Amino acid sequence: EIRAQLVEQQKCLEQQTEMRVQLLQDLQDFFRKKSEIEMEYSRNLEKLAERFMAKTRSTKDHQQYKKDQNLLSPVNCWYLLLNQVRRESKDHATLSDIYLNNVIMRFMQISEDSTRMFKKSKEISFQLHEDLMKVLNELYTVMKTYHMYHAESISAESKLKEAEKQEEKQIGRSGDPVFHIRLEERHQRRSSVKKIEKMKEKRQAKYSENKLKSIKARNEYLLTLEATNASVFKYYIHDLSDLIDCCDLGYHASLNRALRTYLSAEYNLETSRHEGLDIIENAVDSLEPRSDKQRFMEMYPTAFCPPMKFEFQSHMGDEVCQVTAQQPVQAELMLRYQQLQSRLATLKIENEEVKKTTEATLQTIQDMVTIEDYDVSECFQHSRSTESVKSTVSETYLSKPSIAKRRANQQETEQFYFMV
Repeated sequence: EIRAQLVEQQKCLEQQTEMRVQLLQDLQDFFRKKSEIEMEYSRNLEKLAERFMAKTRSTKDHQQYKKDQNLLSPVNCWYLLLNQVRRESKDHATLSDIYLNNVIMRFMQISEDSTRMFKKSKEISFQLHEDLMKVLNELYTVMKTYHMYHAESISAESKLKEAEKQEEKQIGRSGDPVFHIRLEERHQRRSSVKKIEKMKEKRQAKYSENKLKSIKARNEYLLTLEATNASVFKYYIHDLSDLIDCCDLGYHASLNRALRTYLSAEYNLETSRHEGLDIIENAVDSLEPRSDKQRFMEMYPTAFCPPMKFEFQSHMGDEVCQVTAQQPVQAELMLRYQQLQSRLATLKIENEEVKKTTEATLQTIQDMVTIEDYDVSECFQHSRSTESVKSTVSETYLSKPSIAKRRANQQETEQFYFMV
């Protein structure tokens, strides 16, 4: 039974090593494929960035960007988006290289180490099994010897008792009245008593000898039994645990380091990505129409520079360049002045009303275009089902009825704003 158990233990250890090697092989295949995907993704990102970079290199914005990087805020966001794509392309190429030349190599080394550790542990286990079986065989031999000597002792004791019974029987006969027995028979009885006594002495000696051998064999058996139990206990409680530890030597620690290399790569990828996104977020926060209007006008000074004031062009020696209120035109000028004053007062009132309406309409448009409908965090809740995520997306900004209604309201408000 113990021999079968030892064989089963060896099979279990071998099976565990095979499972580990298979797991490590699967991890290698997984990260090799992931490396290919990351590299392909990196190339596609690079192609995407290069496609639009090539398109913008000939533009005036690009020349301005190369000159002093003083761009309109939307154009600046566009360039930062392209830079972010190139940055992510490089990061994913780096990630692919780490997977291929670092993580996979670690898994290969762990697999080799596991196989080597198992082979060494197997050699040790064979030696331990051999020693244990030697102890068990010795116990079996000592036990058989004890059983044999004990059986001989029992047989000798039985023969001794039989001789004692015969002696008692013979002594009983010797006690009969002597005067009734003939001399010849009396001589035979003495001879038989002597034979029985001699046989008893031999059997007594044989019994004593066998009894001594039996005691010695039993003592040897008990001592060997104690030593064997101690050996079996040591193997199952200490040696077997040490054997499993030998198979595990460095496995978990090495696997921990390999997976932490993966985690470090992924976390640093996210850190780099967040750094780039933070730059874009700062640019998005800087989207401001007033400063862009100033930059736009500065970019085209000849088009937006105010012209020179018109100068009075005298005609044929007329040098008077101011309005004169001489008597013939004074009354007309005063009437015209009063009309202008009245018209200006009316226009001021009208302008105040138009200003209030324009400001209210503009605020409505601002509220429409600055609504915070960009949070899509609910779409990335992995604990929820796919159906619920889809329904959440469809109920938000992306739904067609919502977009159509919002666009119609915005266009109607814009139309009113321009007509005011």
